[in-house]
Amino acid sequence: MNAMTFEDFQAQALTRGFEEALVRRWPPGAELETHTHPFDADAVVIEGEMWLTCEGKTRRLTPGDTFALAHGVPHAERYGPDGAMYWVARRNPR
Repeated sequence: MNAMTFEDFQAQALTRGFEEALVRRWPPGAELETHTHPFDADAVVIEGEMWLTCEGKTRRLTPGDTFALAHGVPHAERYGPDGAMYWVARRNPR
């Protein structure tokens, strides 16, 4: 089985209409209080673990897990003891 590379992820994101793809790294124990983004996001966790709280539900995400957030959706993020890295595609609303 071939592992997806960031370049593969980026190419697929652009084909699906996303404007950019980024690598995001978070340090151990980082926490982001409830906030929103002005863009849609579609991501896959690559390393570490994180907890994403959205609409009153918290999900634990580990490598291979994906998540999507529409622009303007309030959410909070918390990162594990080893931090985390995810690849995220972003698209501004039309």
